[in-house]
Amino acid sequence: MNKLGLGTVQFGLDYGVSTSEGRVPSNEVTSILNYASDKRIEMLDTAPSYGESEKVLGSNLVNNFKIVTKTQNIAAPKVSSSDVKLIDKIFMKSLKNLNINSAYGLLVHDVRDLLKFGSEKLYGLLTVLKKEQKIRKLGVSIYDKGQLESILDLYDIDLVQLPLNILDRRLIDSDILTRLKNRGVEIHVRSVFLQGLLLMPKNQIPDKFVRWKQTWNIWHEWLADNEISALEASLRYAVAFPEVSKVLVGVESLNQLKEISRALDGALPDLPENLQIDDIDLLNPTNWSNL
Repeated sequence: MNKLGLGTVQFGLDYGVSTSEGRVPSNEVTSILNYASDKRIEMLDTAPSYGESEKVLGSNLVNNFKIVTKTQNIAAPKVSSSDVKLIDKIFMKSLKNLNINSAYGLLVHDVRDLLKFGSEKLYGLLTVLKKEQKIRKLGVSIYDKGQLESILDLYDIDLVQLPLNILDRRLIDSDILTRLKNRGVEIHVRSVFLQGLLLMPKNQIPDKFVRWKQTWNIWHEWLADNEISALEASLRYAVAFPEVSKVLVGVESLNQLKEISRALDGALPDLPENLQIDDIDLLNPTNWSNL
């Protein structure tokens, strides 16, 4: 089984701190998907909020892939019946845009929506969609352990998407991955490159991240000392966890995907203990606009 999965936000939007080419051209998307299929990369991760991503995928006839999409966020402080009806309508539009009859998974994009008053209405919709075989798995996308703990106390889920990378070991240092696996929850990890920040040469890291200069120094010195690339180290770290089913990566070109595929093979040297950090200002990209 190929643990790689494709994140498709770049197919519909300009995305990521290191993105250089902008949105991926449609002909390049086709080449990427054909190569992914040949390499038995079976998972595609998308969302209605990813611009034209779902339509682009649908135009490429992706019914041979397992597709995970996400719910529309609820802006109100509580979940109403009208919110749930809108989410249902948007999901049905996603299926139409994707040109499929059902999705492998549907994730609550903003996990806080399942922690609001009235969240049982939203969870009820997910269970109905699963019963009707419009989705195989229902789940959540989370940013931290606290969110996940709260969800597990309230609801049964089949799938969780969470951040994991060489710097961000918050969930690894707890027993949460083992607990999820024991409950039969499928685990997909994202942000393995920290939106490309881990792959950037040290002299190209934006000035707003200068306060973590010591971390960048440790990272790049370790890479040089061990003669391993940032891409190889980041990928090999993520795929090594037996609890992880899929490692989601975004690409801008077919050549990038080929490079990623090649980088998976090989050993990972021991990591320095002082490389990991817990600062959510860095680890959660939603905070970067405030730096």
